[in-house]
Amino acid sequence: MSALLLLFACLLLGVVVARWARPPAGIVPGINWWVINVALPALVLNLIPRVTFDSQLWFPVAAMLVVFGGAWLLFGWLGSRLGWPRGRTGALILVCGLGNTSFMGYPMLLALHGQAGLSLAVVADQLGCFPLLSSAGIVVASIYAGRRPEAGLIVRRILTFPAFVALVVGVLAGRLGGWPEAVNGVLAPLGATLTPLALFSVGMQFRFRVDAMQVGALSWGLGWKLLLAPLACWLIGRAAGVGGLVLTISVLQAAMAPMISAAILADEYELDPPLANALLGAGIVLSLLTVPLANLWLPPV
Repeated sequence: MSALLLLFACLLLGVVVARWARPPAGIVPGINWWVINVALPALVLNLIPRVTFDSQLWFPVAAMLVVFGGAWLLFGWLGSRLGWPRGRTGALILVCGLGNTSFMGYPMLLALHGQAGLSLAVVADQLGCFPLLSSAGIVVASIYAGRRPEAGLIVRRILTFPAFVALVVGVLAGRLGGWPEAVNGVLAPLGATLTPLALFSVGMQFRFRVDAMQVGALSWGLGWKLLLAPLACWLIGRAAGVGGLVLTISVLQAAMAPMISAAILADEYELDPPLANALLGAGIVLSLLTVPLANLWLPPV
């Protein structure tokens, strides 16, 4: 319970500070820099050597592919049927095909399922969601913005992302027997800064403005991201014989709010930024209810 209270408190504090306090200019980029370049790699380096690789560990990655691929199929079809502008279709695919599996996924799953759940959440994020953002996400953004995707840029973004480098190093460390206790004693507190800072940053960036013309697309987008996508992952997982904590964490990661970086990418490629930001804001608020409810619905592990 205390972990969930910390989650809500940090998120609310970010909203309050952004609205009523006078934070220093550049505080959000500064916090995000620390989270992405220090806290997240430290967390990955601390957890990945302890992950026990088994026959079901493919599923957290596959679930992220289901969410993104399903969004591309669904919104590509709906866009042509409903006459949506290409920018709207592209924004829905990006923002509702990629989940906030690190900034919100890590803290929520740590609160709900402890270190074991967090370790699986890292696998889904670093081997599933992040590579999708850096590869298929850029391809979708380029296609719907009328640009040509650059293969070199995609490869460079993946190979130079600090947490991905940490993932590779962590796997090697695990194969060699793990880190000495002194190293873990440094990595653990650095990684622990991710939860309060990431959620504080999310709260500071929270915006929610909905235009009447966006309601239909907003409903379709959040209906897929928060309900249909996790349900599809649960059905596929059950059919494939996946169970226990692996299935639970995979479904909950699929149910996370839309990814902040995906909304930023949509804005960068001019893919209906107002809709992308509305999806992000509404998704964050609703997921604070839908993810814990989904966790209660899933079988106990």
